[in-house]
This record gives sequence, C-alpha cells and structure tokens, in this order.
Amino acid sequence: MKTPFSTLHMSLMAAVLALAPMTAVNAKTPSDQLIVGMSMVNLFSIDPANAPGLDASGVNANLYDTLIKRDNNNPEKHLPQLAERWDISEDGKQLTFHLRQDVKFHSGNPLTAEDVAWSLYRVMKLNYGLATTWKAYGYNVENIQGLIRATDTHTLVIDLPQVMDPLLLVDSLAISPSAVVVDRKTVLAHENNGDLGAAWLVTNEAGSGPFVLTKWSANDSLLLTRFEGYWAGAAKLKRVVVRHMTESQSLRLMLERGDLDLAYGMAAPDIRAIDGSDKLQVQSLQRGTMYYVAMSMKQAEFAKPKVREAVRNLIDYKGLDQQVMPYYGTLNQQPMQLGLEARLPDPGYHMDVPKAKALLAEAGYPDGFTTTIRTLSEPPFIDIAARLQSTLAEGGIKANIVTGTGNQVYGAMRARNFEIIVARGAERYPHPYFSLRTFAYNPDNSDDAGLPNFQGWRAAFFNPQLNALIDKAGQERDSAQRLGLYHQAQEIYDAQVGPIMMISQMTDTVVSAADVKGFDGDDALATRYLGVHKQR
Repeated sequence: MKTPFSTLHMSLMAAVLALAPMTAVNAKTPSDQLIVGMSMVNLFSIDPANAPGLDASGVNANLYDTLIKRDNNNPEKHLPQLAERWDISEDGKQLTFHLRQDVKFHSGNPLTAEDVAWSLYRVMKLNYGLATTWKAYGYNVENIQGLIRATDTHTLVIDLPQVMDPLLLVDSLAISPSAVVVDRKTVLAHENNGDLGAAWLVTNEAGSGPFVLTKWSANDSLLLTRFEGYWAGAAKLKRVVVRHMTESQSLRLMLERGDLDLAYGMAAPDIRAIDGSDKLQVQSLQRGTMYYVAMSMKQAEFAKPKVREAVRNLIDYKGLDQQVMPYYGTLNQQPMQLGLEARLPDPGYHMDVPKAKALLAEAGYPDGFTTTIRTLSEPPFIDIAARLQSTLAEGGIKANIVTGTGNQVYGAMRARNFEIIVARGAERYPHPYFSLRTFAYNPDNSDDAGLPNFQGWRAAFFNPQLNALIDKAGQERDSAQRLGLYHQAQEIYDAQVGPIMMISQMTDTVVSAADVKGFDGDDALATRYLGVHKQR
C-alpha cells in the first residue's frame, strides 16, 4: 500500500535527501525520523518469494511479520509474533499455530491463517530460489496446500511430508526471508497473467509490519512510514529514510556532520577513525553469512581436485583476516558458523606457493592458466578479489577481475556461468544442518534442476555420500549421533576440496549517532526499527 505524499511531505523528503552545504556544522536530522546511509546495489526486489539478499531482508523485516521470531539473546529460543502459541504433536509430524486475532495488513484487511498458508504456497508456486528451503523438507506445489492449511480463521496446521526434526521447520518459519506473511487479497488484486502478483511485489509491499513502504527509487532512496495500526503498537519513529550511498568516506562525513543517523557498510579505515568518538557509536554484529571464494566445477580447470587444492593454497587467509576483514568478518575456514558445537576447528589452511605450483603441475597446468574473478566493486569484496588476484599470480594463475552489480555478480553464479567468484553466502541460520545444506549439499547437479539457493549447486559440486550424511543428520533425533554425522560431513567436504572456500564469517559494523537508541541488530540482518528512537 502506498501513502500519497502531501506537499508538506514532498518538501520534507526533499530537505532530508538534499546534502547540506559543505560548511555546515552540528547539523541535526529530524527527531522523529531515522536517516540511514547504505549501499542499495543489491536491493533489486523486495518480493518475499524472490528476495534472498541481506539488504532485502532488512527492508522486509520492517514491512512484514512472521509467525514467530528468534530471541536475539538466545538463538535456540523462539518467541511469539503473529502466532500467540504453537504446539508440536508427540510424534513430531504436525505443528499447530494459533494466531493473534487483532492483526491487520496495511490495506486494512484482517490477517488470517489462510493468508499464512497462501504465502507459503505462493513461494512454492513461483519456484524461485527461496522455494528451496521448503523443497528440502519435502514440500512441492502439488502437496503444500494439503499439508499447510488453515483449519479456521486463526489456526494454521502444518504436516511434515517426511521424517525430520520439526524444530528445523520452526527455525525456518522464524527466520527465512520467504516465511513472511503477505496480504493475499491485495496481492491477487495486482496479479498479472497468473503471476501471483510477482511483478507488482518487486517494488511494492503487502505486509502487516510496523512500517509501510511509501517510496522506493532504485539506487537512490527508500522511504518507510510508520504504520499507525500496528498490532504491537506504533513505532517510535514516524519515518525511516534510506539513502543509497556507496562511498565510505561520504558516509563518515555525513555522520560526523549530523546529516545521517546510521550507516551500514563503512570501510574499516573510516570506522577506525571514528571509533571512540563521543558523538558516534559503533556496534559490531556477528552475522551467520560467510565471505567465500568459489570456483565453478563446470570449468575444466576447477573440476580437477588438485587445481582446487592449489587455489586453496594460494589464498592468504591470515593476511585477509588481519588486513582486509577487520570490521567486516572473523576468520572461518569451515562451511559452518562459529560457536556451534558441531563445528570442527579450522583446518589451518594457509598460503603455500610451492605446494600450489606442484599441484598445478600434477593437474596438467605447469604454467598456470587464465581465469576471471567476479565480484562487487565495494569493500570488502573488491579488496578480497584484489588480494586473491595477486596471490593467484604467485602460483601462475592469471585472473582478471570483473565487477558488476549484485544482480550481475550473483546472477552469474545462480546461472552457473562463472569461473571464480568472491561473494558472501546467504546462510543466516545458526544451525549446522542449514550451514551444510547451503554450502555442501546438492541433490541434483543438472543445469535445469533450478536449485540456486544451494551454493553447492551453483558451483556444480555434487557428492552423493555427503548429501546422504546431511539428510540423515536432519532426521536424527539422538544428539550424539547427529553430532557425529555433522563431523563426518565436514571431514568429507575438506577431503573432497569443496569448491566453495570459506574465508571469513561476516561481522556487520553499524555506526550511528550517539543519540540513536533502541537499535538492536539482528543476526539475520532483519533488524526492526520498531523500538528505535532518538534521545534528545
């Protein structure tokens, strides 16, 4: 739903978005608005069925609601949101959610269990990458309406189509970008040629969250306006204005001048320069996503394990961690998040040029070869790529860097049309099962399988033994047995020289004005601005 601008609103928006003169000092943003600076190059769709990126998740967390949510202080604990309570049957095969009865969408339509069921059906019917989450549990477009259904206006019943730990599904309902609830009536009113509103929802919303999308200009600005009828109470801020900014120095300058309240994506040198300021505050948020170097096994060179191992020996893990990744990430060489009991220690990969050259010679490339590295042009991606280009050259691999927008870079990977890519994985669940499914699992290696949510499929990595282990771990109810399976899976991925090589686990550093209060970063970059306010 879009709110029409009055002349006053247009004037205010123009004032907010205009840069203050360079001579201005001690500027202040409006007390009832949050002005945010961040790169929006990866924000190309906010359709919950087709918006897997972190930036889209951050926007949608303020436009939509989920049945339940995770407790930020205890990721193994789930809290009520649209569902007041839920039950799991004794045999673990059925979940029943009892919904609040006072929730309205931004359109004014009441939110019902039918909207919840239809939202998940829509994800499966459209069959974009985010449908992979639900396919993994055995759902498909033919069975989902029978298995996920409203039994009355405020009761949703979910049957599991296969043997699995039901808490995995609970976790997905709490945190998956595709688990938000959309206004079925509003979306269908904008349907075009049976697309279930897909074209309209790219740049519009139909949610029940604390904010309404008022305006979005791609790679320019985005305006969220407080939803006065929000079931949990209206947000403290009247508006959130997001400005597209890619230059770290510009973000720093505008924070220091008071033209911005909060900034994402600042470069390490600029963060270091202001860390400790009494006018600004720095918050480091541990994320579940991984920075990685990936090779496509569809390429003849990278199909060979010795070549992949050579590349692994040409990544300067220590140098990247110490010189490039501060404020961006923490060293992690496993396809599993830090802090998990099931995670094995880092295997200790390090630069070894002589070994890399020997491996390349054994693989039939004594003089190396030429390849490309795709990446975003912003830090730390471009910095990782530049360092990788240099260290690969030491081993004889000549790599050209190709930069592009998020859609171009990740689109090439989703289409399995790349050689090397420096990217950031979209895994956000702090759970070993989800980590391994994201990076090491691939149930069907054919090009037409359409499994872009599996990074393993994108890189054409296929190992039936590993697939079976991960499947078994997702069904195992005995904790000791499950732990052993996760350990085996990591050992196999290491021995097979998996083509997706983790280098760092994301740390999202957010810088804000000292008077911004109530900002509590979420581990899935789904931070809500509901309780954010300014103390002036």
